[in-house]
Amino acid sequence: MSEKPIKGGEFLIRDTQASEIFIPENWTEEQRMISDMCDDFIRTEIEPHLDRIDSMEDGLMSSIMEKAGELGLLGMSVPEELGGMGVDFKTSLLSTERLGKGYSFSVAFGAHTGIGTLPLLYYGNEEQKQKYVAKLATGEWKAAYCLTEPSSGSDANSGKTKAVLSEDGTHYSITGQKMWITNAGFANLFTVFAKIGDDKKLTAFLVEADSEGISLNPEEKKLGIKGSSTRQVFFNNVKVPAENMLSDRENGFKIALNILNIGRIKLAAGVMGGAKETINDSVKYANEREQFGRPISKYGAIRYKLAEQATRVFAVESATYRAGQNIDDAIAGLVASGMSKGEATLAGIEQFAPECAILKVAGSEALDYTVDEAVQIFGGMGYSAESNVERAYRDARINRIFEGTNEINRMLTVDMVLKRAMKGELDLMGPAMAVANELMSIPDFGDKPEGVLGNETAYLKGFKKTILMVAGSAVQKLMQTMAKEQEVLMNIADMSMYTYLAESTLLRVQQMIELKGEEACEAQIAMAKLLFYDTADKMNKAAKDALNSFAEGDELKMMMMGLKRFTKTEPFNPKTARQLIANKIIDANEYCF
Repeated sequence: MSEKPIKGGEFLIRDTQASEIFIPENWTEEQRMISDMCDDFIRTEIEPHLDRIDSMEDGLMSSIMEKAGELGLLGMSVPEELGGMGVDFKTSLLSTERLGKGYSFSVAFGAHTGIGTLPLLYYGNEEQKQKYVAKLATGEWKAAYCLTEPSSGSDANSGKTKAVLSEDGTHYSITGQKMWITNAGFANLFTVFAKIGDDKKLTAFLVEADSEGISLNPEEKKLGIKGSSTRQVFFNNVKVPAENMLSDRENGFKIALNILNIGRIKLAAGVMGGAKETINDSVKYANEREQFGRPISKYGAIRYKLAEQATRVFAVESATYRAGQNIDDAIAGLVASGMSKGEATLAGIEQFAPECAILKVAGSEALDYTVDEAVQIFGGMGYSAESNVERAYRDARINRIFEGTNEINRMLTVDMVLKRAMKGELDLMGPAMAVANELMSIPDFGDKPEGVLGNETAYLKGFKKTILMVAGSAVQKLMQTMAKEQEVLMNIADMSMYTYLAESTLLRVQQMIELKGEEACEAQIAMAKLLFYDTADKMNKAAKDALNSFAEGDELKMMMMGLKRFTKTEPFNPKTARQLIANKIIDANEYCF
């Protein structure tokens, strides 16, 4: 282990050893039992009732949530003294993953346990927590989070909902409109964001759903997640006790941002569970469906899809649990320094906010690819409402909008890292200058690292140099207008995402080889090599687009030459790699990694 724990965003400038990351192959027996419990719950309480759930049968989702609460599934992150299980962060990610294949239920679960419960858990005072948290952990009460308004989506702080303190100071009167509120139809407790007077920032309040003055619009008609309750909530002079203010005045915007950080990585875990289940559906159908006298899983076009589905999901999984362990380590370090567990959890997650944003984008887009190709594998049956992949296809689309759109998250990734560099928390300028100097010197190709993944280890260094070259030059050239150059920011964000996924996959497979040997890891090695092969081209394209957007003349030519060097790869047979990966899945008749 390194002497200093890695910081959020530092993966861009720091080498990480395989032994430093957590990999899913190292789950403990207790964690595997939690995983099995979640699988059993989906199998018994969700899968037999999918059509009933999607038809919004009155009371059904609420009763399912209560059953989840009885098993402890709603209280994974809640300390034992408040009625929960008190597991560590990466174990909470595991439960979110395993329940992520629950279609609309996974949305209700995620909203309740994440944005519904965590603001109270991490920002509430002792009296508030004692009053509400145990009820939420057991499922006796359900929670919803009221932030978005008709005129404030990505710009959350522009909300118009108002809170007015009474003359005697005993209560606030809240008036306003909230929309797209998940779980609104059956929630008992709302976390409501409003502005007091002329405040610039939001304040958060805990509002009981049966308070006088609250009314709901009918359930929204949606493209997917049809079984998830989504309604507009209206507040008309709703009286809220002054003691129900959550945290301090004007601290609501900070609460919203920090809870969204958690929601982003939790979303990555949840969509990963859904993607794995979709791969299972894909391969089972491919093995059963015969055309031209043999199963369609025998055909290269189908194997390509199966291998690509698996590789993308494997990469997201590798990165998600790597970040989860990083967050756990940061929390432990802060607790050891004297910080309370709640404060440490928030600070630890905030430290890795760039990775959370990356994972939200990567996970939702990997799921989109997986469900789209599943429908293609199923052919006409995939378009029929009788197949689960039709439901998965529709349900997947919201995830690129949830928890901040993918475009917002891309720009946030770069913004957060650059701000940390400006504050001196990350030394980006030193490595960026070193890359700039390297461009003007004779290339040192050096010796290739040893091992079956030696090429990939070398490619990774080139990927990081590419990011530093483009980002460093962009900051120098664009300076004050950088925030407006959204196309360039998204290019840099994409390169950062590709690199984080590639590095996480490489480190995971290297650790697996140490544990099991090369022969037992041949499919995982193939996935790592395939991912790097494709990533090199993606890096080249994103960097080229960015450079052509702001550089010119000799400087542009020099950086293009550097780009060619930094993204160069050795010959590699992607067809053979995909065949190997696909055969593993086909033989197992399920996602087996």
